[in-house]
Amino acid sequence: MRVVVVAGPDPGHAFPAIALCKRFAAAGDTPTLLTGVQWLDTARAAGVDAAELLGLDPTAADDDADDGAKLHHRAARMAVENRDQLRALAPDLVVSDVITACGGMAAELLGMGWVELSPHPLYLPSKGLPPIGSGLAPGTGIRGRLRDAVMRSLTARSVRGGLRQRAEARAGIGLPADDPGPLRRLIATLPALEVPRPDWPAEAVVVGPLHFEPTEQVLAVPPGSGPLVVVAPSTAATGAAGLAELALEHLVPGAGLPDGARLAVSRLGGPPLELPSWAVAGLGRQDELLTHADVVVCGGGHGMVAKTLLGGVPLVVVPGGGDQWEIANRVVRQGSGRLIRPLSGPALAEAVGAVLASPSYRDAARRAAGTAIDVADPVRVCHEALSGTG
Repeated sequence: MRVVVVAGPDPGHAFPAIALCKRFAAAGDTPTLLTGVQWLDTARAAGVDAAELLGLDPTAADDDADDGAKLHHRAARMAVENRDQLRALAPDLVVSDVITACGGMAAELLGMGWVELSPHPLYLPSKGLPPIGSGLAPGTGIRGRLRDAVMRSLTARSVRGGLRQRAEARAGIGLPADDPGPLRRLIATLPALEVPRPDWPAEAVVVGPLHFEPTEQVLAVPPGSGPLVVVAPSTAATGAAGLAELALEHLVPGAGLPDGARLAVSRLGGPPLELPSWAVAGLGRQDELLTHADVVVCGGGHGMVAKTLLGGVPLVVVPGGGDQWEIANRVVRQGSGRLIRPLSGPALAEAVGAVLASPSYRDAARRAAGTAIDVADPVRVCHEALSGTG
């Protein structure tokens, strides 16, 4: 099967797309990735055929102040810009990232089947949940259910507005205003991070996290036998700023952390950091680093949270914007971590110390890792979607 995987350049979306391409290739399929130019060489070095996703740079007609316009109208413009490229690739199936909706629209323009990739839990609204993004657990009892109903009614106008913008964008490029949706939705998360809902879509399938390491380098941890704290600042533009610097200032062995504690800052780039003897920083394989970790401090992006839980490692989550608040609260409810907001040095030191001191957090993280056995193979799901057998 020839498949084109479409994803924007944000690492939280580009990296799962690369991982999925590698899964397709390992199964004997022929994948091509369309993404931002900054990841083309990385993908190719990993053995993935890759080409530029056209139209990512905003134009004068794009309204980035309006999230609906940014998501739908830009997607429609990009679908037209990438149509000829997609036609030349002649895929049997297109897989389009959930926020890079141009892939699905371009596939529809060409009469091709397509599947949606969500590199996080399912964020579609539900009649049985509070609005996604609130971070709240589903209400119980009459008052709890009433709270959720009121909150859903307050957000319904925005939901309707988004659907209207999507319909207008689709009609503007010659597609039916009513969106038929994808053949399948690949929900690339751990079941432990999902929330049961009474209206789970029939086409949505949990396939487990899709992780890709952009380097083969290994970040050597500081010597010693004390607990290792891994700090992984968010790669998202909406992530909490200054996390690495604050950690180096306040997570000090013997003064906020146990004697002999060590610190490793894992990051894609950034300005130089002043490092004491008990700390290291740089780019390295996070999966390898997690085998040494006793706790991870991160921004709450799904990729790092899921990777950490897969390693059975507990968390201290410092959520920024976007979906990080939702993810952080799910981690807390599952029992595998602590949440900090607002962020301060003393709060960070207290939370890290508490997680290190209590085995209950690591036990919960290991339970979360155990739910990975209850996921489907994304490649098989795509084959079945195309053949109509699934």
